[in-house]
Amino acid sequence: MSKSKIAELPVLEAEDPVPCCPPITAGELSQADAEKMAAMFKALSDPVRLRLFSRVASFAGGEACVCDISDVGVSQPTVSHHLKKLREAGLLTSQRRGTWVYYQVAPSVVAAMSAMLDLRT
Repeated sequence: MSKSKIAELPVLEAEDPVPCCPPITAGELSQADAEKMAAMFKALSDPVRLRLFSRVASFAGGEACVCDISDVGVSQPTVSHHLKKLREAGLLTSQRRGTWVYYQVAPSVVAAMSAMLDLRT
């Protein structure tokens, strides 16, 4: 039986997201904003990473144990490599609990990426 405790994660409301970058229609991106967004999109451009990100994002409770999301058709070391790339890009956060690592989508990342690409602003 697991000794881990269930932590309640805050739910982001529609007004909570703070875009990391201005919307694409606001004008030309700065070099820093372009590099930051490119790293995020590059991390998601790999099919295995996109599947892992999707699994974490859709997992009940808002977080997923690596043991629950690792079946994506590649070896465990490869899964760990892809999860590391998603963390380095700022898309996932992680927390070690005993021998397992739990992953969460970084707060407001999806909303920020969406807001950056929103052509209606």
